[in-house]
Amino acid sequence: MEMVEVRIERRDGGGKGRARKMRRAGVIPAIFYGPKRTTAAIAVRADEFKQKLARLEGSHLIRLVHDGGKDADLHDKSVLLREVQRHPVTGDVLHVDFFEVDLTERLTVSVALRFVGKAVGVVEGGILQPILREIEVECLPTEIPEFIEIDVSHLTIHQAVHLSEVKLPDGVVAMGEPSQPLVSVLPPSVEEAKPAEGAEAVPVEGAPAEGAAVAPGAEGAPAETKGGDAKGSEGKEGKGRKGGGES
Repeated sequence: MEMVEVRIERRDGGGKGRARKMRRAGVIPAIFYGPKRTTAAIAVRADEFKQKLARLEGSHLIRLVHDGGKDADLHDKSVLLREVQRHPVTGDVLHVDFFEVDLTERLTVSVALRFVGKAVGVVEGGILQPILREIEVECLPTEIPEFIEIDVSHLTIHQAVHLSEVKLPDGVVAMGEPSQPLVSVLPPSVEEAKPAEGAEAVPVEGAPAEGAAVAPGAEGAPAETKGGDAKGSEGKEGKGRKGGGES
């Protein structure tokens, strides 16, 4: 992995007002810290961050560059971009954390997955379903893969690629359960079956056949009506109750 160089400068602490003023000037507040050093308040130009760091996937090794002088201890340090705080509405970067690493010590980092090829199951109508977009690996900082490529072309419907099947570079070890699925092919969605147009209706048991006469009063026969509606008998009952009030 090629190391990305980013120029930084030391900044005074200050509060939220100071930080807002820096952002308006095109500078992003940041901190630089590590297991063997005290936290230092630094800053990076917003345009440089956008150009070099904004689109990095997973964990990427970064080299901090400083002019030196009294802040020479900030120059030529190897770090990882540990956290990026963004505005919830605009998405603008508000604050950045840089974590110093020792190039001689192994560490655990997240690496992005990249799925390549067209699965057999997709050709058959299935849907490729990524389950994880990145995995954790253990390696030296200088051996961090930029991404891990997974070939899915052999997958049929209901098949998956598991963590134990991933091919990793020498010196890189996957962390996690070997049986963890990373990507699979789902079956195509099935629409609710509908009767074909023009298909004959299936007669219901006990229902009269089409055109057959039904005797009045027989089970399943329509109610006898007077005056062309079904209110005749109901009207008679209503007259008998008229004036009696509600019971």
